[in-house]
Formats: sequence, structure tokens, C-alpha cells
Amino acid sequence: MTTDTAAAAARATVYGYPRQGPARELKKAVEGYWNGHVGADALRSTAAGLRRANWHELADAGIGEVPTGDFSFYDHVLDATVMVGAVPERHRAAVEADALDGYFAMARGTQGVAPLEMTKWFDTNYHYLVPELGPGTVFTADSAKQVAELKEALALGLPARPVLVGPVTYLLLAKPAPGVAADFEPLTLLDRLLPVYAEILADLREAGAEWVQLDEPALVQDRTPAELNAAGRAYRDLGALTDRPKMLVASYFDRLGDALPVLAGAPVEGLALDFTERAAANLDALAAVGGLPGKRLVAGVVNGRNIWVDDLEKSLATLGTLLGLADRVDVAASCSLLHVPVDAALERDIEPQILRWLAFARQKTAEIATLARGLTQGTHAISAQLAANRADLASRTTSTLTRDPAVRARTAAVSPADARCAQPYAERAAAQRGSLGLPLLPTTTIGSFPQTAELRTARAGLRAGRIDDAAYEERVRAEIQEVIAFQEKAGIDVLVHGEPERNDMVQYFAEQLTGYLATQHGWVQSYGTRCVRPPILAGDISRPEPMTVRWTTYAQSLTGRPVKGMLTGPVTMLAWSFVRDDQPLADTARQVALALRDEVDDLERSGTSVIQVDEPALRETLPLRAADHAAYLAWATEAFRLTTSGVRPDTQVHTHMCYAEFGDIVQAIDDLDADVISLEAARSHMQVARELDAHGYPREAGPGVYDIHSPRVPGAGEAAALLRKGLEAIPAERLWVNPDCGLKTRGWPETRASLENLVAAARTVRGELSAS
Repeated sequence: MTTDTAAAAARATVYGYPRQGPARELKKAVEGYWNGHVGADALRSTAAGLRRANWHELADAGIGEVPTGDFSFYDHVLDATVMVGAVPERHRAAVEADALDGYFAMARGTQGVAPLEMTKWFDTNYHYLVPELGPGTVFTADSAKQVAELKEALALGLPARPVLVGPVTYLLLAKPAPGVAADFEPLTLLDRLLPVYAEILADLREAGAEWVQLDEPALVQDRTPAELNAAGRAYRDLGALTDRPKMLVASYFDRLGDALPVLAGAPVEGLALDFTERAAANLDALAAVGGLPGKRLVAGVVNGRNIWVDDLEKSLATLGTLLGLADRVDVAASCSLLHVPVDAALERDIEPQILRWLAFARQKTAEIATLARGLTQGTHAISAQLAANRADLASRTTSTLTRDPAVRARTAAVSPADARCAQPYAERAAAQRGSLGLPLLPTTTIGSFPQTAELRTARAGLRAGRIDDAAYEERVRAEIQEVIAFQEKAGIDVLVHGEPERNDMVQYFAEQLTGYLATQHGWVQSYGTRCVRPPILAGDISRPEPMTVRWTTYAQSLTGRPVKGMLTGPVTMLAWSFVRDDQPLADTARQVALALRDEVDDLERSGTSVIQVDEPALRETLPLRAADHAAYLAWATEAFRLTTSGVRPDTQVHTHMCYAEFGDIVQAIDDLDADVISLEAARSHMQVARELDAHGYPREAGPGVYDIHSPRVPGAGEAAALLRKGLEAIPAERLWVNPDCGLKTRGWPETRASLENLVAAARTVRGELSAS
């Protein structure tokens, strides 16, 4: 918008805010509650304090309407499950006995009861707990949490808007409950669910809500006519209610496509749409349906998923175009700010020149408020902010920190042959069988082992200067010795060194690669109390020196069994970082792949015979629209092969993926051309094994038999039962036995017991096979 034309007063708002607190106060309180060190009242008090602080911070920044209900002890989809009374039967007794303990039991499980399945929230690194529904599901309204949090905000004198997972998205995210036919479609329960939402809406109106936001991000995915009809019917019926607040239906992460006219024509008072680059098509599509006459449009123009400063003038131009397409245009981020850290100003170790390029949640709220002010009062009212923003953008564009001519020349020279193994899998498998000499159903783990209190104390001591490098490295050696000794005693076949030197599977490598920046306080929630600090990929990537060889070769010196070299793959290095947005992702992926290829080569030269390159993010980064899949998968699988294809045929390449829906990327898994893949499968009851079988997957695979995201210890019989189910889909000569994921978040007692049971299960099933 280049003129000073004023608009009707635009309101600044957000859809959600980081829950964990600037110092991860929520994580500490929840884990303290689990450990018995924090009482329920103290936990609730901490949570209430964090909510108040967030709301005040938003209001002070100029946010004119704060969200409520987005705060969660564990997961907002689990909160929705409680809200609609869809507690699984196996957890009902626990929930009825103690609502808080029962809530956490659904998330984490107990020794005798399995938790809900966990998977990725669309194409983000946030994980949600999957609702379990069936023909017999009875929904009942429980609006207590939503009403209470709304009243908290209103009591502070703040305009507030409750945020709920919408009914259509809730059902589309759900799965058939255990024992229910696999072809059951939860969306068939819509007519049963809508009266519960009607009751909740009435409760919120009575509590003082003027607006309620219903999140429907599932509608930005490809949807069938029946699903679109269901969405239209849902909002026709809810819109017809008389006892309800005004409804704002929100979508984010991509373009709405065919769902836009459905929602635009529904009897709701407003829509919230994403207008960032990946959803830019929403602008023309909104114009094509005639806009939203008489309705409110909340325009998500500030990227809620990345950490780069917004181009304010570009966003103002978009907002100016939108003014003619709705009765009222308000300004927001493209999605909840849950996906970014709290405050860039806390970062003291990032160069000031670079820090000015960054916007975390607090900076994004300031950008949103600035845009709303500019939209209302004209560009003259924000001229100083626009000038500073132009300077920040220009600083990044012209900085020598972002470009390395040598890296670009090497990347440009990559040929298709560089990303192909010279030998077919059959030849490699024969060579590996001869060199490794592994038994039928070989056992292994995914990589990390528990990070002990002694190790964490040593790491903190090193950071604080209380111990020197030599003392820290002695602690790391002791941890590796313990891990190797335990695995040998337990009878595991292919060992790992346990990764005690690593703070995080991405950050560890990022700190050793040029082009990456590490933060000190950039925590983001991944699931429950698990927070990560995604590094910032700001410039061209190269590897100055080996990153993993030293500790891998040390571990190998302690045992005669093979020890895996452990790397994080190029796609995951991108997906779990905040990635530069000034060049195509494919170009950045090739840079990372070439750096990792150098590491693979060095591991092999050092004598490492098994190398694992983890790609847990391959599925989560899959675009939400099928039309965009092929281009993404082409560069993503090429990047993996570019990393691994230079090894000898007798060097076995593994990869690992977890906590995602794998069925629609089985061909891509095949295209990776890894010799062995390990996959999460325990909570999904070996679903991925069946998917591999249906595809005709020709290589070795280890569907997990131990759910590491729960503290419960699976018995040997339970693991053996899962193995037998795996054997129904994968031949014994190609089946591996392993946990679902790494063991960093678990304690040693449960890890020892679980892995001993895993090995016992493998031996039992081997015996059955030899006797048959």
C-alpha cells in the first residue's frame, strides 16, 4: 500500500502463542508434577501465571484481541478430545478418578494402559495425540477449560477470542479406535458431534465471548466432494444457531482451494486465511468468489512458522488489496505462534547484524500491530518502522555472511550420477551379509540413549566454566563405555554409542557446520514437555572438519560388534531448523547433503561398517497438496542419496523415520535406496509394515516394537506379538528388531528393562522360526 489511504480500524490479533514460557516454566512444572515434586494446585498456578503473562504481553504489544484456549498442559488436540468427551474406554476410569492424571495417562500411557497414538501436526514438527473414534463413540460437552480461560482473560479487561479445533478438522484427524474396522470413517460422526459444539458455543457466549475461532486447517489439504460437503453442512448448521458467539473459521499452512467457496458461502461471520507465500493463491481465489461482503477477514500476512523479519511494505500491499474484499480486514500471523520461539531479544550470542534479521513471537506481534496501525492510519503513521524494516531487509540481502562462492560452485557441479549407488541393492545386501554376519531378526536401537543427570551436570558445568573440556570429555567417554557395555550384555547385535555428546540431533550438527546459527533461548514445543531449539540456517553450508568420527571410532574400539555411525539427514536438518527463505529449499538441501556426504566418507574410511542417516522429517515436510508432492519428493530423496551413495557395497546404510503417516510416501522411502529403514510402529500396531508389504518394498526394515514416548515398559511377550505381526508383512530375512525412536528422553531403568525384553522377544521369535 503506497498511499496514506486509511481503512476502518484494523485490529491486530494472533491465533495462539508459545505455551512453554520464556524459560520453559511449563515444562519444568509439568515434569515436576509427574515426578511428584510439584502438586496439582502449584501446576495449575504456574499455568495460570503463564497465561496471564502472555495475554498482558500481547496486549502491551498492541494486540487488540487475545486468544484463549490455545494454552495446553500437553496438546490442544487432546484438549479437544476432552472437550467433546471422546475419552477412550481404556482411559475412562483414570479420567473419572482424577481428571489431570487421566489426561496425562492418555498422553503418556501407564504401565498397563497404552497412550493415544502421536503423529505430526500437518507439515510441522509439532506432534498431536490422535483421537480414537468408532461407531459407538458418544460425545458429551465439557467446556470447563475453555470457559475458565476465557473468563480469566476477560477478568483482566482484555478483549478475548476462544480458539477451538473445528469439528471437521477434529474428525479428519481422528483414527478408528482399536478394535474398530480399519475402513471406519470418523467423519461419519459429524451429525453426532455438532450438537456438542453447539452446546460449547452456547457456554462460551454465556461466559462473555463475542467471537469464537474454529480452526479448520484440514481443509487446506486435498479433500473429496463428500468431505467438502460435510464442511459446508457443519457450518451451515452451526451458523444457524441463535445461541452462539460470532464465528471466525480459520485455516492456515496452505491455500484453501475448493474449500474456500464452501466457507465463504457459509453463514459464519468471518474467515481467517493464510496469505504468506505458500498460500498466496488465497488472494486471487478470494477475489474470484467475490470476497467476503459483510464479513470479517483476518489476514495472516506475517509468517507464523519462520523467524525472519517480515517485509512490511509487501504485507501492507497485500492488506491494501484485501480491503476491498471484506467488510473488515484485521491483521494476524499466518498461524499460531506456537511454532516459533518466544523472544529474539533474549539472544546475546548472535551478532547484532544478524539479530536484526530475526523475529520470534514477541517481534512478530510487534510487526502485526505495526501493520494494523499502518492499515488504519496510513503509512505515514509507521514511516519510522518501515524505514527500519527496509534497512534490515537490505542488510540481509547484501551480507557476505549468507553466501560462499566455493559452496555454490560445488553444488552447481552435482550430477545425477552423484546421487545414485553404483551397485543395486541385491549386490549390496550379499556383501553386507558376508561382512557383518548378523543373525536372523537382528536387534539394534535407533541412536540415542538416556542422558543421565551426571552428563547434564557436566554439560552445564562446561557451559558455565566450572569444568574444562578434558573433564567433560571424560564424562562422555564414561557414558559411552556404559552404553556399549550394556548393549553387549543385553545381547544387542548392532550397537550405537548413545550420543552423549549431542544436545540435539539437529543442533549438534548445526553447531559444526558453517551457515548455521545456534540460539540460547529459542525453545519451541515439539510435543508435551519436549522442547527443542531449532538452529537457524542463515547462509551457505559446508563442513570444516569431521563431526562424529572421533566418538564413533572410540565406541567401536570398545567392542567387536558393529557400531553404527549416526547422522541426521539433509531433509531433517532443514525441517527442524528455521531455514533461509531467500533461495529454493532444494538448493539448500543439496548444500547440506554434500556436507554430510563428506562425513559419511570419513566414517567409512575410519572403519565404520554401518552408517545411519536419519530422516524422520521426510514425511512431515511433505506439502499438504498432492499437486506439490512430486517436486518436493524429487529433491528430498535426491538429497538423501547424494549423502549416502558414495559408500562401498559392504557398508550398510540405514535410515530412520518416526511419528508420521508413512502410507503416502512409501514410494519415496523406496527411492531413498537405503539398505535398512527403521520406523515407528508400536502405537500404530505395525501399520507401516503392512504398507511396506502392499508396496512391495524390497529392502530390510525394522518397524518399532517399543514405544519410547511412553514411560511404560513393554513386556517380552508384547514385543514378540508385534514381531509376529511384522512377520506377516516382512520376511524374516529382511526384518529388524528395534524401538520406535531414540531413547534420549527415557530413564535408564525403563530403558534397560525394555531393551532386555526386546532382545528376549527376538530370541523367542527366532526360536519359533527355526522350529517351524
